[in-house]
Amino acid sequence: MKLVAAKVPVSTVWTAPDAPRDIDAPAVAAQPDVAAWAKSMDTETRLGLHGRTLSQLLFAEPVLVRSERDGWSEILAPWQPSSGDELGYPGWVPSSHLGELPGSATAPVAITVPTAQLLAQPGTGAGLGELSFATVLASIEHANGYTRVATPDGGSGWLADDVLRSVEEPATAEDRLRLGAMFLGLEYLWGGTSAYGLDCSGLIHTVARVLGMRIPRDAHDQAAALENIPIEEARPGDLYFFGRPGKEIHHVGFVSPTGMLHASETGKRLEDEPPSDDRRATLVTAAKLA
Repeated sequence: MKLVAAKVPVSTVWTAPDAPRDIDAPAVAAQPDVAAWAKSMDTETRLGLHGRTLSQLLFAEPVLVRSERDGWSEILAPWQPSSGDELGYPGWVPSSHLGELPGSATAPVAITVPTAQLLAQPGTGAGLGELSFATVLASIEHANGYTRVATPDGGSGWLADDVLRSVEEPATAEDRLRLGAMFLGLEYLWGGTSAYGLDCSGLIHTVARVLGMRIPRDAHDQAAALENIPIEEARPGDLYFFGRPGKEIHHVGFVSPTGMLHASETGKRLEDEPPSDDRRATLVTAAKLA
């Protein structure tokens, strides 16, 4: 296996090279347009992603390639722990989405806003691309309110300091809820881990990544890995997990003062509301994220 990195802002991870449909062409193009892809899909089309998409990689995220065929790479995503493989989340991405790891640098920083422009020069440089929330990059230097970051294939670019935070900075429950609440109203996207669409566990995973925590990608793995607590002891910023008898956990959300902040399901939008009666009937455990 070789270690590479995602060199596009968002690369969707698929179950197999033949999983994408014609409507998914913008997501698998050499220069994917995930925003346009998400906008093009109605609820029925989004439901069709079940069994096709698995997750998403963000810019500069490290990837292990275990095999290649017909322009596709079978990958493992080590930043996304999974019970599917001890080395990372498994799946397939277009090989054109992968490049060399960024050069050595220190002090990783994460994007804390829905999207941010990567610039060629601080302040006035040409745009090199729009990067998503939760993109983590190694910083090289600081100048005039901007940070230069290492990018794949030996490059670099600049991001405004006010869209970044150090992933080593301590975080609070309020930070988790504040970051999650930025996406209220965002339409649910099966397998989504970017600002263009999130699923339930994708919301939790990406917020945790911004705050320097590497937790599993899927809800059932998150429940298994984190410190479970009695439901009645859960406080805002903790997690609620949901499952049906004899089935693995299928849903997760942030406990909030209102009730629960979560990406509900396909056809709905990210919301902060009291749990419905059906949700309460399937609430099986809670967990501490910190």
